Amino acid sequence: MDCLRYWAIEIGVDGFRFDLAAILGRDQEGRILENAPIIEHIEQDPILRHVKIIAEAWDAAGAYKVGDFPGRWKEWNGRYRDDIRRFWRGDKGCAGHLATRLCGSVDLYAGSENGPCRSINFVTCHDGFTLNDLVSYNEKHNTANGENNKDGENYNISCNYGAEGPTDSPEINALRLRQAKNFMATLFLSQGVPMITSGDEFLRTKKGNNNTYCQDNELSWIDWRLLEKNRGMFRFTKEMIAFRKAHPMLSGNRFFHGDIMEGYSAPDISWYDAQGDYPDWDKEKLIVALLNGEYEKERDDDMCIIFNANRKGMDCIVPPSPSGYLWELVIDTFLEEPLDIRELGKREIWQGSRYHVQGFSTVVFVSGKEKALSKKQQN
Repeated sequence: MDCLRYWAIEIGVDGFRFDLAAILGRDQEGRILENAPIIEHIEQDPILRHVKIIAEAWDAAGAYKVGDFPGRWKEWNGRYRDDIRRFWRGDKGCAGHLATRLCGSVDLYAGSENGPCRSINFVTCHDGFTLNDLVSYNEKHNTANGENNKDGENYNISCNYGAEGPTDSPEINALRLRQAKNFMATLFLSQGVPMITSGDEFLRTKKGNNNTYCQDNELSWIDWRLLEKNRGMFRFTKEMIAFRKAHPMLSGNRFFHGDIMEGYSAPDISWYDAQGDYPDWDKEKLIVALLNGEYEKERDDDMCIIFNANRKGMDCIVPPSPSGYLWELVIDTFLEEPLDIRELGKREIWQGSRYHVQGFSTVVFVSGKEKALSKKQQN
């Protein structure tokens, strides 16, 4: 506590992230305490109440406490990471989990005064694969660490899409880039606090090594030449950050619930399958989320988000905007830049009722400023 106060007062740090923080909840015999004194002291200390407190909510002895830290503690949401990886890998029965994470992980943080902002959402971190390696390797490649490839996590929920590591196949490379964009888009479209790993914005690689703490060399260093090589991914990430900042409903402290609140004509979020029906969460790999912007104090645009984790493309019914405005197409990760994400002022009205969503891709529409004609007006 003395150290934390010193760093906060004298050095002026903004906050602390505690590695393997679940160990703070164990007693001298290693048993897990129900109300661990040190965790509560850190939360309630009058000096530390003004700094950020973040837990990696598990430890090396098997304690997994995501959702269990008290009060204003924020947590690395490991369940977010795993559920998003499973969905985009194309695993069955993952659509419902994706929806829960997109809405702020209410299953973990219901009742929290900070709502979804307690969740630090991430797909990759300093441990494990980089984003590039997550879509390039099925297995870890840690022989350089000197432990016969026995160190590091074995369960990575990754996919190489047809070749282990670098390949000359344009089809595989295009799919890998699209998946990297899908992960980045999902992260910035989700309720909660997004966290990206340095270098993922331009596809840094550690050559399949998922445990490079012992490597003070090119495996761990960031190769800034990749910024120029992968500038398209860098641009996409910048535009996703700008898109999130432009839409406050994506970063609020209120969970999406799918209910119609008093005084409103439609739910805050509605879910559909490709045919416009309510999804079968155990079977669907394409889901549509319709966000109602009128729930924001300063009205936000409506938003239609389509995630397709099928290998093949599908024609998808696009529901009408709750506000009655025509849609503008903003994001389609299948398209090459600059059409993969369109900057404000460079978007066009889209008036169709169906959109062909390519395999392994994300599509986002926002309501524009032009009202849709009613059927009577059309006639």
